[in-house]
This record gives sequence, C-alpha cells and structure tokens, in this order.
Amino acid sequence: MASPRTEASALPEVPENANQHCPGTSSDQAGKSAACAGCPNQSICATAPKGPDPDMAAIAERMSSVKHKLLVLSGKGGVGKSTVSAQLAFALARRGFEVGLLDIDICGPSVPKMLGLEGQEIHSSNLGWSPVYVEDNLAVMSIGFMLPNPDEAVIWRGPRKNGLIKQFLKDVHWGPLDYLVVDAPPGTSDEHITIAQCLQSAAMTADVSAGGTGAIIVTTPQDVAVIDVRKEVSFCRKVGLPVLGVVENMVGLITSLERCTFTATTSTVAANGGATFAGDGSPASTTGAEVDVTSQVLAFLTERFPGASLRVRTEVFRAGGAADRMCADMNVELLGRVPLDPGLGAAADAGQPVVGLMPCGVSGNPGPMDTAASTVGCDGVGFACLPALLTIVGKVVDRTRGAKSSS
Repeated sequence: MASPRTEASALPEVPENANQHCPGTSSDQAGKSAACAGCPNQSICATAPKGPDPDMAAIAERMSSVKHKLLVLSGKGGVGKSTVSAQLAFALARRGFEVGLLDIDICGPSVPKMLGLEGQEIHSSNLGWSPVYVEDNLAVMSIGFMLPNPDEAVIWRGPRKNGLIKQFLKDVHWGPLDYLVVDAPPGTSDEHITIAQCLQSAAMTADVSAGGTGAIIVTTPQDVAVIDVRKEVSFCRKVGLPVLGVVENMVGLITSLERCTFTATTSTVAANGGATFAGDGSPASTTGAEVDVTSQVLAFLTERFPGASLRVRTEVFRAGGAADRMCADMNVELLGRVPLDPGLGAAADAGQPVVGLMPCGVSGNPGPMDTAASTVGCDGVGFACLPALLTIVGKVVDRTRGAKSSS
C-alpha cells in the first residue's frame, strides 16, 4: 500500500472552483485577500477555523494501533456495499485477524442488522466508547446503536455528520487492529472527504511501515452504476486515496433448482390444434393461462441427472463486462465478481456470515474455522457467492500485506 505520507500530501487545499491566486483554505488570508474577491467560497473560507484541527492529534493516537484501514465505497446506493463490508469483516476475522467495522453511513446504517446486533447499545469507559463485539476479534461501531428508535430518520446537515465521524475516530477504543473496515455512504460527499482527510492526516504522524488506507469500490453490472464508479475512482485519486480494486456485485442470479418456480403459458392455437376466430370473424386471443409446471420440470431433471445438485443461472442486469472495461480504462483491478445469491441475502438478514457459517440451531460465537470447508447455509443450500468472496478477501489480504495497489 502506498506510503501514508505520500497519501496525505495529495489532499488539496485549493477548491476546484477557486480563483486563480487562491491562498489556500488553511491560510490566514483565506477569504480575506484580494485574490478571494468574487470567489464562490469566500464567505465559507473567511469564517472557517484556521490552523491545525485539534481533533487530529486524538485521531492519530487512536489510529496508530490500526494497521490497515479499508474504505468500502460505492457510486450508487443499493449495490450491496454494506453487504460486502459486513462479509469482508466476517471473513477477515475468521482468518484470525483483529478486525473493526465502522459504519459511517449516518442516514442509512444497516451494519447492526447485517451483523445481528440490533438493539445493542454503546458503553463508555475511561478508555473511550466501547465497540460492540460480534466475536472476540470482530468489533463494530455504528450510529445505529445510538438511535432509540430504529425507524427514526437521521436528518442531519453535513457539519453534524462530519462531527460524529470525527468522534467515532477519536473516541472509540478499538485496541490493536489488523483491519478497520469502514462502510461509507454512497457517492462522494462531505462524509467521504472527512474520513479520507482524517485517516490520511492521522497517518502523517504514524510509522510509514505500519500500513495505510485503501479503498474498495462496489458496483453492479449496469452502465448507470459503473458510470458513477468512474467518479468514485476519480474522487479517490483527487484525495490521494489508493484504490485496492473494484468488486462487481450481483453478477447474474445463481440459485438452486429447488428454489425456482417453472410456469408454462399455452396458446389457444396450440391447445386447439389450429387457429380460432371470434364471433365477428377476427382472430381470437392466442394467449392462454399461465400454468405451474414446477413438479413436472423437477421430476424430469431429477430423472435426467440423478444425484446431481443442479443450479440455475441467469443474467439479471447485463452480460456485457462494463466493470471489466471500466477497470481496464482506469487502471484499477477487478477484485472479483459476486453473483446474486439468495443465500447471501438471507445470511445478511439473519446477521450471519457466509464464510464459516454455523449450522442451524447452534448458538454462541464460533471459533476460527476453515473458510473453504463451510459452504452450506442454514437452509442446506450452498452459497454460490462464497468462492468469489473468498477470492476477494484473499486479494485484499495480499494487497495490504505487501503488494502495491493502484493509485
């Protein structure tokens, strides 16, 4: 991963729409010099606090015990970013790493649900806020733990959101971590700028060999989603945040045959053996009723392929390789392609991992498991998404523990 000192130095102090001789947002003359006249940012710069951010020292102290920070980003909502974040954290923990999962999606926190932590509360001590532990080596922090009513909307402006993100970074006592996975909101807004600046500025005081910060960008195959990923990659480069790679999610639906329903629609022509006409002599409708033929199809396929476990695959969005082309154009790595797996959705709703999932009816926290051995969910159906997820996790570990990432 790129040097934290290099990353932090790339953070811009001059807004893109600033005047030609802008003194910089941190300058004492920001908003006051003659060069600022007519600039759309003049009033903001003139009233903004100057000098070093007093929170940065506390954030740097907290983050000094975290080896690798992984920001999971997406250009659009609904592409499975939080699902990828949760399963990535689960999988890293099952590999024996000390892992923290920080949910900074202030307006839509879904991490508590996806990790089975609904109803949990934050506790504080003289060390700071204590995260909620899923397993001995997997800790979680989210605004979801702070809401008295999970249905309550969080209606905050940017400064208040940024203040909470800073508070999470400086007040949560994670202890030593190998990985801190950050589930960010979709898009490129204030929260993204804040988390990137805080982590990279904190890294300025850290040992260069202690790791760094990198981004994982999640998309789906549609062009409208991939277009926004290009903006996300551009954002990362502008703020000096290395991109570890892209995860293409929901790439085709893969499910067991038993989950499928088969129907047949017969035409009137086929049923009657010929054309039919209405009373006025015009052709009658040729569309008949939709008939459920699931049992017949399953019986036929069972007889045709005895003992085989059959799966059905179909493309839901497109099969055009939009993410492949985007990654090639922008020189970023495609970490993996995760199929749309009903088992993964069920596991997320149940707050369980698909890597090393415990058998049904077993309670308590499982210990480290062979991640390649457990591939069956509570309904007895194999996880079609698991090979792709294991590949992605392996690449993330490789990239963060020695290999270079694209920036």
